[in-house]
Amino acid sequence: MELSQAEQKVLVANTAIDTLIKEGKIFSGMKIGLGTGSTAMPAVKRLAEHIKNGDLKDIKAVATSFQTQNACQDYGIPVYSMNDRIIGGCLDLAIDGADEIDPGNNCIKGGGAAHVREKIVEYNAKVFVVIADASKSVRTIGTKFPVPVEIIAEARSSVSSRLVAMGAKPVLREGVKKCGPVITDNGNMILDCTWENPINVPEMEDKINSIAGVVETGLFTKNKPLVFIAKADGSVERR
Repeated sequence: MELSQAEQKVLVANTAIDTLIKEGKIFSGMKIGLGTGSTAMPAVKRLAEHIKNGDLKDIKAVATSFQTQNACQDYGIPVYSMNDRIIGGCLDLAIDGADEIDPGNNCIKGGGAAHVREKIVEYNAKVFVVIADASKSVRTIGTKFPVPVEIIAEARSSVSSRLVAMGAKPVLREGVKKCGPVITDNGNMILDCTWENPINVPEMEDKINSIAGVVETGLFTKNKPLVFIAKADGSVERR
């Protein structure tokens, strides 16, 4: 019997956390960045279980969104800011999900509109870990799942024009059960971009981030992650 997508997410979260603890990549006293979304939440829960069982102590977490912060508070995991002296702007490890992952372990993140804080956390982690179900593993990224580009509201028109010139099809993300655009945790808007043809992902990350008015893009290429991908047959690929 094949595992559902939801079951794969729990499997990969549990496997990754358990494996990283067993291998000594997660240990007591660590500063850990915790991601956002439906795959990251089971990982937060699994981490909390190990803390409750006494396997881990003195874990200092940095949350990438209000969702993650709330989960940490519910599970009793202490939450800090990247700016807190005890964190010092640097983390030992960060773990998160992804919306798409290509064979080079380049990722799209930001389906949950938290990619700016995720990038601050994950680009400042010594070890970055991505966990995902099988549907997130793709040959090329950017042609199907949209790449989120967080922008200053005043720059919406100018940024859109520049993105179109780069071959993108930008669409302003609209709220659900809310009239008007999505407003991020940082108070900005998001343009979701797709391309008809495959893109050079690292190059596109730099190009988009060079546009005036862009806060950050959801392309993650600079801190290559260790990736765990759950399969429908119950296995977990590691790469």
